[in-house]
Amino acid sequence: MSPDPAAIRHDWQAEEVAQLFALPFNDLLFRAQSVHRAHFPANTVQVSTLLSIKTGGCPEDCKYCPQSVHYDTPVAADPLLELEAVREAAQAARDAGATRFCMGAAWRSPRGRQLQRVAEMIREVRDMGLETCATLGMLDAEQAATLREAGLDYYNHNLDTSEAFYGEIITTRSYQDRLDTLRNVRDAGMNVCCGGIVGLGESRVDRAEMLRTLANLPEHPESVPINQLVQVEGTPLAGAEAVDPIEFVRTLAVARILMPASHVRLSAGRESMSDETQALCFLAGANSIFYGEKLLTTDNPGTDADRQLFQRLGLVPEAGKAAAADPA
Repeated sequence: MSPDPAAIRHDWQAEEVAQLFALPFNDLLFRAQSVHRAHFPANTVQVSTLLSIKTGGCPEDCKYCPQSVHYDTPVAADPLLELEAVREAAQAARDAGATRFCMGAAWRSPRGRQLQRVAEMIREVRDMGLETCATLGMLDAEQAATLREAGLDYYNHNLDTSEAFYGEIITTRSYQDRLDTLRNVRDAGMNVCCGGIVGLGESRVDRAEMLRTLANLPEHPESVPINQLVQVEGTPLAGAEAVDPIEFVRTLAVARILMPASHVRLSAGRESMSDETQALCFLAGANSIFYGEKLLTTDNPGTDADRQLFQRLGLVPEAGKAAAADPA
């Protein structure tokens, strides 16, 4: 009997996920696309825009990140943006067709005044009819509650990789720290945006375990960004061996199968992907992208290029939902 494409599970076993990764490529994509169509319109893609509201100077030692103070990179440390600058960027994103506006700050964890200023930004962006998302580092329960009271819809905090491989990439915070933040976000009543990065030097087993960890959470993340490593000169992972594009597409397809009702986001790394690779990603069940020429500090395809790709593939942007959301 073939698996039910509508089934949502939280009890995936390691061997089951390994078997998915090992499927013939066409079989894997057929299954992923079947799951996708059981939960989403076939040809709609959620469009989000990401703005760095505080760049550089991060005390964490993530080996992929040019914003870390541990590495000599071209990224300078800048202060938190003013509210007016955020308002203008959100307006431009909305005018370009984005329905979700994400704000990222290079902090280990936001402090009191910083959190209050971000809360002001959230209220401003939400009043414009956009869904709001933020990634600000680790959150305790009180910080998460503050953001929820401001009206934050989504909080992003990626696992990055498997627990077994995590220590090879980051030493300044633990895997449990990340899981604790996810729990605090969920307990506060916000949606979770959580995924990982492909191309850190991890094995297929690590990719499978990262996805299995997400799929076996009590609730699946509403958004699952799958990033391809963007190598930046000065970081320890500059010069790392690139991941085979077919393996990247496999990872997206398995994410779609494990988390059927989640938006699976084709995230960082699109700037170096061919249109054909991106088309395979959409076929594998990706139904969300970041729109705009920058992802925090790294390049992203321009909006015109994305519009042209959407037109060639017959894809349409998903309608926004922020206006109906209730922050209470």
